Amino acid sequence: MPSHAWQHGAVRVEPLSVEGLISRLVDRITGSAGTVRVLVDGHPATRPEALADALVEPLRAAGRPVARVRTRDFLRPASLRLEHGRRDPDSLLDGWVDAGALNREVLTAAVDQGRYLPTLRDPVTDRSTRAAYADAPPGTVVVLDGSLALGLWLDVDLSVHLALTRPAETRGTPLDDAWQLAAYDRYRREVAPERAADVVVRCDDPRHPALVTRS
Repeated sequence: MPSHAWQHGAVRVEPLSVEGLISRLVDRITGSAGTVRVLVDGHPATRPEALADALVEPLRAAGRPVARVRTRDFLRPASLRLEHGRRDPDSLLDGWVDAGALNREVLTAAVDQGRYLPTLRDPVTDRSTRAAYADAPPGTVVVLDGSLALGLWLDVDLSVHLALTRPAETRGTPLDDAWQLAAYDRYRREVAPERAADVVVRCDDPRHPALVTRS
């Protein structure tokens, strides 16, 4: 075991640099042939979009086409997702993202049809983006980011969860968004993202991630 890793019971925690984490993920992704669909999930304080963005160029350098997609561009219409108000934690967890559209127009289409829809709805204007389909040639890596996403039953091949302790989650949530913490509590209880994800990365200090593995 490397000297910088430590193990407690059946859980092994290995500190990594951000660059080392990206390298590990790229190696794992490129080890699979064909189209690979990757989800990076985490509380907004962990910046899952930043890790997803950081994967793009190394994957392209490895010869893989990349389709970069964001769950925030596949929200349901405001009339549906905000039916119970703008601060309903149950709706945030269960009803904001159009998982059916993501599966149908991105994750399944990339594999079965060799194309994908980059965006569906503008999260600011709530209007359809009217985006055209983009090509997804064989070997494409679909890189998707989002929060509270592991419970959406998305058709992905590799899921990465950026984990926070509850105190770090609270510190990383702006006061105006404190109502969202109830959704993350439910997520932790019902989805158990640290067990559901294929790869778990502890991110209490985003400058010093740690890879978690369970035997």
